[in-house]
Amino acid sequence: MGTIYDRLGDINLRNLINKFYGLVFADPRINHLFKTDHELVKEKQFMFLSQFFGGPPRYAEEYGHPMMRARHLPHKIDKDAAFAWLENMAAAIATLDIEESFKDEIFNRFPPVASHMVNS
Repeated sequence: MGTIYDRLGDINLRNLINKFYGLVFADPRINHLFKTDHELVKEKQFMFLSQFFGGPPRYAEEYGHPMMRARHLPHKIDKDAAFAWLENMAAAIATLDIEESFKDEIFNRFPPVASHMVNS
């Protein structure tokens, strides 16, 4: 069956990230958390999600261990921000031209991570 990364592929992964960040950068609930270069944010997410979904360790090769909670500690992330992030990810996933069950499988990887990022 292969990993999520294998089944999704780079094109769909980039489409997901572009759609997701289009939503996030326009979302007043969380867009203030993304003050750095938007293209760099998207590229880091591409590298991280490649690895997160079972593909090549692009993020680790470039930046070291993800340590996602530590990297997010400088940002105030409350439950509302985590929910907004998940809502935008769900909307982005919904736009992919893949089976509904695969969309669910992809989305279900995110709630535990979003919950883990809450620091406020």
